[in-house]
Amino acid sequence: MAFTGKATYLAGSTLPELAEDVSDLIGIISPYETPLLDALGDPLRDAKSTHHEWLEDELLPNRDVVDDSTIGDPLNETTFDVANGGRFRAGDQIQVEGSEELVLVTQVTNDNLTVVRGYAGTTKENLVDGQVINILGNASLEGAAKPNNRFTNRVRKGNYTQIFTAPVEVSGSDMAASQLGLADEMDYQKQQRLRELIRDLENTVINGGQPAADPQGGSSVRRSLKGVIQHLLTNVMHDGDSGFPAGGVLDEETVNLMLRNIWENGNGNVDLIVVGGYQKRKINSFAADSRTFTAGDTKFTNLVSIYESDFGICRIITSRWIPQDAVLFLDSSRVNVLPLAGRSFHFKPLASSGDYECGELIGEYTLELKNEAAHGLIRDLATS
Repeated sequence: MAFTGKATYLAGSTLPELAEDVSDLIGIISPYETPLLDALGDPLRDAKSTHHEWLEDELLPNRDVVDDSTIGDPLNETTFDVANGGRFRAGDQIQVEGSEELVLVTQVTNDNLTVVRGYAGTTKENLVDGQVINILGNASLEGAAKPNNRFTNRVRKGNYTQIFTAPVEVSGSDMAASQLGLADEMDYQKQQRLRELIRDLENTVINGGQPAADPQGGSSVRRSLKGVIQHLLTNVMHDGDSGFPAGGVLDEETVNLMLRNIWENGNGNVDLIVVGGYQKRKINSFAADSRTFTAGDTKFTNLVSIYESDFGICRIITSRWIPQDAVLFLDSSRVNVLPLAGRSFHFKPLASSGDYECGELIGEYTLELKNEAAHGLIRDLATS
């Protein structure tokens, strides 16, 4: 016999006497994590101006290249041109990279070297245009006069600050009404906008750029900071470059090549590798062939969080905001995200002209990236 009494379903979904049942929790799916900012941590100081600057220096170079397409006798030539003659002095022992022959420089005239081949009894080898030359060191004559002084000039580098803002405006009625899942609508809106701004800060720190003209900003020019990717010039690898992986598929050999290039070009200590989701899966697969599992194992692990090589120990960070075809190699000791003094993210109440409360979340930040040759970047990798 069918039920004939009163039931909740008799009036459909709008039965007036039923109490509304809404969970007191608010679910958010939008990503707002900032793994790179978290890894870098809070800076120890603030920027003091909208143009933040720092000094960089380097030692006198001890490498150069042969720059002479007219070498007549590669095995016996005793004079040839180099790209930067000022790096050499009479008495330098030099060696072409990959060669066992030692060569002694006896005279330097502008960019032309006069040398003794097969120095110290070594066997002569062919000298070719474009070869890299390593300067081993200088042998001075006993009692010789002081050589000409050589030094480097410190270089001033800088970056501009960028203002990040988000408005918050809530009506008086909305603030007075009871809300599900929260106690104060104004505070909730502040929290949401702050999450968005911090997310945008990390995205800009990685990918941002400056206007080509008037980077200091103006009445019609927006001042913006230059991100990490835009800073890097020395250790950048693209499709077609020597060592780029076949098919653009990231492999361990390419990662090691980039770490070695950074090690050779500077005194950096790369400790962060920043990748997107696809390239992270490729790094996880580096050890796939060496993993073993037994019949009793109930847990499968395919994760590489730290990569240790001859060139240092690197923590691997997965960021949504890095281009999916890219891998960043960073020395975190040389990277800082600085607020302008007194301008870290904060809420500024604004005057209301009606029945509402309003204000603005404001923050002004810049990126300090020292010694760009201490970092690296791989681009054009496959993403599918």
